[in-house]
Amino acid sequence: MKVVLQRVSRASVSVGGEVVSEIGAGLLLLVGVAEGDTPEEADWLAEKVAGLRIFEDGDGKMNLSVREIGGAALCVSQFTLLADTRKGKRPSFIRAAKPPGAERLFERFCERLAGAGVPVERGVFGAHMEVSLVNDGPVTIPLER
Repeated sequence: MKVVLQRVSRASVSVGGEVVSEIGAGLLLLVGVAEGDTPEEADWLAEKVAGLRIFEDGDGKMNLSVREIGGAALCVSQFTLLADTRKGKRPSFIRAAKPPGAERLFERFCERLAGAGVPVERGVFGAHMEVSLVNDGPVTIPLER
């Protein structure tokens, strides 16, 4: 399971020209589920994201978590994070989990993150989405378990 985390001032997801989810300050999370990923990995990553100290405290140091600043998360399922580009010019997505299993683990990740005290908004699983964001910092961190 892979997560690309971006600290944002705001972010939104649109499908078919309509905004379906949006947040203010917090995290945009691009989530990729691989074949063989487990619920335990989803739980671990959710707790890691909830507690990761990447927001500035009063001294300007990255010392606060999204939970501590009262921020939210916008989670977007993105199978392309599992792309294998080692051979040829066309990425292979064979490592990406099939939709039913991927959606279950994506939802578990979102539920665990919400259970850890982070309000969660979601993109639309499997839809063609347009993601808009204002990256704050910029701060972008890849996480993998």
